[in-house]
Amino acid sequence: MNKPLETTSVMDDIDNALAAARQKYIESHPASRDAHNAAQKFMPGGNTRTVLYHDPFPLRVVKGSNSKLTDADGHEFLNLLGEYTAGLFGHNHPEIRKAIDQALDQGINLSAHNLHEIRLADLVCQRFPSIERVRFTNSGTEANLMAISTARYVSGRSKVMVFDGGYHGGLLYFGNGGIPINAPFDYLLGSYNDIETTRALIRSNQDDLACILVEPMMGSAGCIPGKVEFLEMLRSEADRCEAIVIFDEVMTSRLSGGGAQKLFDVMPDMTTLGKYIGGGMSFGAFGGRSDIMEIFNPESQPGIPHAGTFNNNSLSMAAGCAAMGRVFTPELADALHHRGEDLRNELNRIANKMQVSLQFTGIGSLMNLHATAESINCPADLKSSDPRIKQLVFFDLLESGYYIAPRGFIALMLSITDQDLQGFCNAFEQVISKRKPVLET
Repeated sequence: MNKPLETTSVMDDIDNALAAARQKYIESHPASRDAHNAAQKFMPGGNTRTVLYHDPFPLRVVKGSNSKLTDADGHEFLNLLGEYTAGLFGHNHPEIRKAIDQALDQGINLSAHNLHEIRLADLVCQRFPSIERVRFTNSGTEANLMAISTARYVSGRSKVMVFDGGYHGGLLYFGNGGIPINAPFDYLLGSYNDIETTRALIRSNQDDLACILVEPMMGSAGCIPGKVEFLEMLRSEADRCEAIVIFDEVMTSRLSGGGAQKLFDVMPDMTTLGKYIGGGMSFGAFGGRSDIMEIFNPESQPGIPHAGTFNNNSLSMAAGCAAMGRVFTPELADALHHRGEDLRNELNRIANKMQVSLQFTGIGSLMNLHATAESINCPADLKSSDPRIKQLVFFDLLESGYYIAPRGFIALMLSITDQDLQGFCNAFEQVISKRKPVLET
């Protein structure tokens, strides 16, 4: 059946506009293009981190200072992507730089326990209500793998509940139901924010359900907040069947002085962390109730081993101590949360005023652009969102000097000023005005 002429015309307009934007990008970024061509000789697709790739070739950055980036062609951008939340502190925060320099002066890879890890563990346990004991890893992916394996061992059960569209690391990706190289656990795929369907799934598998792994706000899926009543149901049902609730707070831990768990007042049994807590260095952590974490005590029996050469590496530990002890205080976390709320509200106000099918979802300093006016409660609600529109906005904002993720993701950095955000709002409104014929509701 042929599409209506008007619909076909609009779709053609979007394709034409996107093709023109890509061509302009190609012409403006010859050094990034040359770097991509060189990289393809050694890496599949010239890439070692899929999320950074975008057509026609990815931007190549050569320098970061405060909240600004400079690419290989000399263009400067305000970094609103914030390294997918790991860049919370900007590109060269003096306190963190000082801590790293001092750690370097004391020697790299010390082959033993160090004092920084004690301080950082103390800071993490003080900050997040559910964490009584903690262990460090090298990434959020590793932290989630360890948390799942811990829960399966402690519970003596095998099944792991995750949610369609969820992302918990490179081997725990459940967009479109999952990927072939996911870690081979026995998964139950729940529906995010769907209370009754998820409750029924839990109850039908309660005898073999080890744990429920959930993001309090879905990050990779598009900054979709969990409903408090949904998270409370997970907590209640897990208590009833003695399953372990794991909050993946790799992203959401920055949403208040005590993470999303404090913001929502829903306590998991275990929490996983990563990203910014290591001060921008490689970092991950998993922790929770003392009785669960006790299995890793080498003085206990059986004393399950948890190895990792860089778990307590001196650079991440020192940077983390500076980040969590002196820079990102609970008070500053709360202030950043409110600042992000104000920005998202303003961006949505602009979209509504201009009567276009665009909206930002999210919580606090984390948000995501979507090309739909429909209510968004789960990844399935994004089927009406046209990905070409987000790509078009990405290229237009890049041309204006603002760098967000091609998928529309934004994570505010502490070094971004109010003037920076006002400039971004102005640029967003100008982009909408320019593209209004293909964006109108």
